[in-house]
Amino acid sequence: METHTSTVIQNESAGTLTFWQRNRLIIKAIFIGILILALLIPTAFIIYLVNERQERKGEVVHEISNKWSAAQTISGPYISVPYFINDNNNPKTPAVKKYLYLLPEQLNINSTIATETRYRSIYKVPVYTADILLQGKFENNKLNKLNIPLQEIRWHEASLCIGLSDFKGISEEIHIKRNDSIYPFEIGLPENDLLLTGVSAAFPLSVNNIMDESSFSIRLKLKGSQKIHFTPLGSTTQVRMQSSWKDPAFDGKFLPDSHRINTNGFSANWNILHFNRSFPQQFTSGSINNLQLSESSFGINFLQPVDAYTQTMRSVKYAILIISLTFFIYFFIEIFQSKSVHPLQYILIGFALVIFYTLLLSISEYTSFPIAYVISAFATISLITWYTKSIFKKWSIAITFSLLLSLLYLFIYVLIQLQDNALLFGSIGLFILLAAVMYFSRKIDWYNTRDYSLNPLV
Repeated sequence: METHTSTVIQNESAGTLTFWQRNRLIIKAIFIGILILALLIPTAFIIYLVNERQERKGEVVHEISNKWSAAQTISGPYISVPYFINDNNNPKTPAVKKYLYLLPEQLNINSTIATETRYRSIYKVPVYTADILLQGKFENNKLNKLNIPLQEIRWHEASLCIGLSDFKGISEEIHIKRNDSIYPFEIGLPENDLLLTGVSAAFPLSVNNIMDESSFSIRLKLKGSQKIHFTPLGSTTQVRMQSSWKDPAFDGKFLPDSHRINTNGFSANWNILHFNRSFPQQFTSGSINNLQLSESSFGINFLQPVDAYTQTMRSVKYAILIISLTFFIYFFIEIFQSKSVHPLQYILIGFALVIFYTLLLSISEYTSFPIAYVISAFATISLITWYTKSIFKKWSIAITFSLLLSLLYLFIYVLIQLQDNALLFGSIGLFILLAAVMYFSRKIDWYNTRDYSLNPLV
């Protein structure tokens, strides 16, 4: 009886052994897949951390902008003239005050922008000081198209207005030179129907001279941060801009007709006609609003081209690729070396791969992204290489693995830098990697795994 029982137990054990041996690689692969998905959880926390640090930088930028000056948008100059409308059907109704807006026939803007970098803790924010010369002329020879009785227009109350985004940026008193006369500007606009904030100066006209050509010259010295924009109010608007900033981002409604960028900075030229925008040269209050004007603004952005947070976020998006390929390499080393890797060892290697991104994020806040990437990758590869040597007891395997991991990190770095072509080169790279895996695994007998440990996970 004892002999029979022992035989049954041995047969059951043999059946158990046969099952584990037959399915060992499949079960190990399933475990690796589950582990890869599980490691996406700490990766998600890293993405949250990157966003948090990026928001902190945004707070610092906002704080410095509030104290120095925010982004500036210069709109003008234009003439604002009040007039009154009476209801002929009801003489007792009080007259309604409205405004007539006259835009310049010619507007030339020459701006020289000096930039500097302000630091707050580990963050840096570009700010600028702009020297702007506005020149041009008004020709009011199309007023008859507005159907406004000239006697109802208060020409002597006319004002010359310039829209400015942030008064803190005004560095000097502003004056207008009109023909041979000089008029000072004051804070505020006669009305806020067209623009919300700005400065204005008395610009008295009369019925006798409104059709005459009136030239003007205005110099502005403004401080600002992040960007500077202009609104093309002239029938013909020409803007000439030069700056020491080496990485301008041209944005807004219009791109420059010509520009030059070199190690000393950049210069750019715009030539814009009234046909290119959505509002006329003369109009009355209520017909055009601030939104329509702002939609036509253009200029440059001084923000740093691609900051470390953006590049770190791009690299984190490839985390699943690095983790998966690293585990696949380990999986094939197990097969070729007939050496099993414990699940806990896979988990530790996975944590090392995830910590790479926290190293990258923290180091990139103190140095350039390429240097931070090299340091983080070197630290991670060195740690995993040493651990691989302790597992497989062979330096040849550890060095080979470190070279493969180095190529993988280099591949990811190239993808991050390519930006627009990342999909193409990434697809080609993955195809080559798949072809390599298929080539080196072509002679593996996936049904014969009896040389491995009895435990499918060990």
